Amino acid sequence: QVQLVESGGGLVQPGGSLRLSCAASGNSFKFYTMGWYRQAPGKDRELVALHRSGGSTNYADSVKGRFTISRDNSMNMVFLQMNNLKSEDTGVYYCYALNGGPEYWGQGTQVTVSS
Repeated sequence: QVQLVESGGGLVQPGGSLRLSCAASGNSFKFYTMGWYRQAPGKDRELVALHRSGGSTNYADSVKGRFTISRDNSMNMVFLQMNNLKSEDTGVYYCYALNGGPEYWGQGTQVTVSS
């Protein structure tokens, strides 16, 4: 069982920045694929970014060049640096972990981009 706890959400103006953090439990964190998903009101949950254990990353086209996913295996943490935020980035952001077969989700953190 992997537990994920997100932090760092909040209200920010368009063009601003936020950094999300996710703390994960478990002794095999360095082997996990970690990621961030988001869900906007009335929409399906969508992938934002993934960071595989080998170091490769994937981003949704809508966030490429603005968001950066990173991880610190010594601290069992994954981060999402979000720059140049837009109103369409508003939603609940969920931390995700894949450990072989099972998938794990955090409780989510709200990000609101509004003036």
